Amino acid sequence: MRTFHHIAELRAHLRAAREEGLTIGLVPTMGALHEGHLALVRRAENECDRTVVSIFVNPTQFGPNEDYDRYPRDLARDSRLCEEEGVEALFAPSVEEMYPCVDGVASPRCLTTVHVSELTDRFEGQIRPGHFDGVATVCAKLFQIVQPHRAYFGQKDYQQLLVIQRMVADLNMPLIVVPVATVRDSDGLAMSSRNAYLSAEERMKATVLPRALQTAVSLYEAGERYPEKIERAMQDVLAEETGARVDYAAVVDPLTLAPLETVEHGAVALAAIRIGSTRLIDNMLLGYSLNQHLRRSAGVKG
Repeated sequence: MRTFHHIAELRAHLRAAREEGLTIGLVPTMGALHEGHLALVRRAENECDRTVVSIFVNPTQFGPNEDYDRYPRDLARDSRLCEEEGVEALFAPSVEEMYPCVDGVASPRCLTTVHVSELTDRFEGQIRPGHFDGVATVCAKLFQIVQPHRAYFGQKDYQQLLVIQRMVADLNMPLIVVPVATVRDSDGLAMSSRNAYLSAEERMKATVLPRALQTAVSLYEAGERYPEKIERAMQDVLAEETGARVDYAAVVDPLTLAPLETVEHGAVALAAIRIGSTRLIDNMLLGYSLNQHLRRSAGVKG
């Protein structure tokens, strides 16, 4: 495995593979790799001739009072994990490399940004203004730098997955966004780099999040079709844990995230809570598999 810190060097390295007609898979991450990330890597390794993993804690998707400075970083460990999985290239640029000086002034931003409307108006976009602009812009930059044939994203960040798929479709980017199902720990909690913030006691409290989502799945499978009843049941489960502060718990359209009058086959249950100083998000699908959900999106392959 080779590690690259500069855009020009990575592009030169990948040019030969592209000229040979080899397929390139990209796994964009912010590091602090766990089994969820490695599931993406393994999928890319199985489907592509060359796999590139990017590790970049992107400052433009963090709000002013969020955890950018304390976000876990361990490049040596991440590099070792990637090498063990057979990754061909690791891209670990600096902030200055990704966001060069503007008019001679160092600034972690772009004068050009990508904004995906409507999908970013709800839930994470409403609670974290500007977050998805940062996500879409850095992904657009990574897609331009690596020029992958396929890029791999996890279901755990469901709204992000939709935003990236919509950006790729709307801007006619020549790649396929591949969704990969959420990887969960033995206690049901979705794998997340932010789980490292949780104390042992907080970790136990956090399991209320997948329990609430599983309640939605169980009610749907039992025949419940009124979204208000399913959402109320999710809220009731979350309320059982006094240490959990709820940002939202909803059952929505899986492609637009709009409210539903009736829960049809293929809805998605979304929830976000705060445990202590840690904010966690998760989701579960009602009915179709993840790929079946996202294949329904016009113009998007998955």
